[in-house]
Amino acid sequence: MSTSPSDAAAAGDERSAADLTAVPKIPIPPHRSALLGAELASLVDVVGPVPLVDLLLERAFELGATDVHLDPREDGLHVRIRLDGLLHDILTLEPDLAPQVVSRLKLMAKMDITERRLAQDGHIASSQLRRQRDIRVGSCPTIHGERLVLRLMPDATRLTRLEELGLTGPQRELVESAAHLAHGMTLCVGPVGCGKSTTTYACLNLVNDPVLSVTTIEDPVERRIPGVNQVQIDPKIGFGFPQALRGVLRQDPNVMMVGEIRDSETAHIAVRAGLTGIRVFSTMHASSCASAIDVFREFEIPPMFIADAVNCIIAQRLVRKVCPQSRESYSPDEAALQILGVPPEQAESVRLVRGIPAECNYFTGYAGRTGVFEVMRMDAELRRAILAGDSAVDLHSLAARRGMITLEQAAIQLVLHGVTSIEEMHRVLML
Repeated sequence: MSTSPSDAAAAGDERSAADLTAVPKIPIPPHRSALLGAELASLVDVVGPVPLVDLLLERAFELGATDVHLDPREDGLHVRIRLDGLLHDILTLEPDLAPQVVSRLKLMAKMDITERRLAQDGHIASSQLRRQRDIRVGSCPTIHGERLVLRLMPDATRLTRLEELGLTGPQRELVESAAHLAHGMTLCVGPVGCGKSTTTYACLNLVNDPVLSVTTIEDPVERRIPGVNQVQIDPKIGFGFPQALRGVLRQDPNVMMVGEIRDSETAHIAVRAGLTGIRVFSTMHASSCASAIDVFREFEIPPMFIADAVNCIIAQRLVRKVCPQSRESYSPDEAALQILGVPPEQAESVRLVRGIPAECNYFTGYAGRTGVFEVMRMDAELRRAILAGDSAVDLHSLAARRGMITLEQAAIQLVLHGVTSIEEMHRVLML
């Protein structure tokens, strides 16, 4: 591959918004798992809801699904599973069977099966699932009946290492240097389901040391970390993030992880903790590194506190990887080359890859996901810009000029290196 990362990055900065939307959005068809759908459908008429639910959950874990959705519609209960970030139809249960399946799952999750008018939360422990991982269950009433979403929790015993996430070498060095600072905040931002918690756990595992007092405050506790004091909040009894933070701060922690900064009170306490000699790791919903600063401003954190407390912000997305077993290479057209920032003189040497739908990749052409990151490491110039009240756009431009690899530039490199496709890059970053 003759296109260097620096060439692609420079070209990426010069493209206009019109260029970035030149690639049309490619609809992703809802492929059906013939094997799983047929297996479940064959049981519908011969067994009750208990074996049906048990098989559904067992197969969902085997396929590596992250969610199971049971959506009530006029024609029955639509069962879907989420693989690599996208939902796939499995089967539709007849309307007369739907209440039995929903009740079975609510009973397993210790929810009130008689209450169908209000939203509820429940939990299916691994002891009920043949030692599979825990499941978080949420219900909500709809016009066609009760809807359930099952979140299949990650393996509580396995921690992903920082080098496994997909960070580039320079990005990983920035994160590691920030994580080992004596105090201050390292923040991971992005939309729901982009892997923020996994990255935060990797950072926490990096600094976990028996000579330090390490505590987490989470909702829920997703992974078990040896040597770490892990606190589960419970808003139902008034024990939320602010209350847990105050309690933990009275116990002299060296390192603290706050599962998510959701409100102004939590933000104020976490920032002050970072200013008072504690290493703080947390997550927040923001679209980019620079926009996280705007979120802090919305929470009315003084600019001086933001500039002094925040050491590093990591923004991320997840993209699907082209299936390694069923793929093909091709020469991109002129529009694709322009989006990727490839100079015309290098066009002939560029080959991209795309997946071929097959049973081994669930008929999507993709298998597995990897992270796309931008890392904004605070320095004197960025701190001065924050104190001056510069906008998120200006902060982003300043960080890029100072060497920050943006999300778009990182995704382009994954496309050029044959990890993902240009269509997937467009789907994730241009929605």
